[in-house]
Amino acid sequence: MAEERILVVEDEIKIANLLKDYLSKAGFKVSCLNRGDEAIEKIKSIAPALILLDLMLPGADGIAVCREVRKLSDIPIIMVTAKVDEVDRLVGLEIGADDYICKPFSPREVVARVKAVLRRARPNTPPRRLIAGPIILDENTRQVTIDGEKLSLTPSEYGLLNVLISFPERVFSRMELLDKVQGYQFEGYDRTIDSHVKNLRKKIANQLPGKEIILTIYGVGYRINI
Repeated sequence: MAEERILVVEDEIKIANLLKDYLSKAGFKVSCLNRGDEAIEKIKSIAPALILLDLMLPGADGIAVCREVRKLSDIPIIMVTAKVDEVDRLVGLEIGADDYICKPFSPREVVARVKAVLRRARPNTPPRRLIAGPIILDENTRQVTIDGEKLSLTPSEYGLLNVLISFPERVFSRMELLDKVQGYQFEGYDRTIDSHVKNLRKKIANQLPGKEIILTIYGVGYRINI
């Protein structure tokens, strides 16, 4: 963990310094940036393990930065937002953010969430090669293919598909998926799973049109349909 670098893109200096202090104490290397239009070059130069990205930034907002990052990389992104409207938070998830945190927040919760996201990127169990119909998920390379064509997924989308394929007969509730995919069960965040499911369905549908691979079991949750 000591070698992992976190990039904090936050224009409120006090908040950026607070996050830097807590993350540094947790063993991370931390770089801070206060402008959105400088983020891509910074990301290219330091290759962070995770990005904490504020929604409202000078130069370019967090949504624009997130879109640009997703064109280049699947680096985990946690959006930080002061906006209370759920729509604003879900927009970030739908364009590829892995998670979000609302201001005001507990710095300890932020550290816990950062660790949870990074744990997903470095699983402790031996890697497997999972096959579900035309879908192949290789845990060793963290690549997913459909009929031999690569499927580009964010870490959260990859984790979601991994869980569903690993238990093909099981129906998972949102909270169960949140715990397995995100690594926590904070109340009020279970609807983030819906955004990840929506994104994953769109990407799969582009390669398997007309097939409903992820079923919604109303009143319960989701399961794979292969």
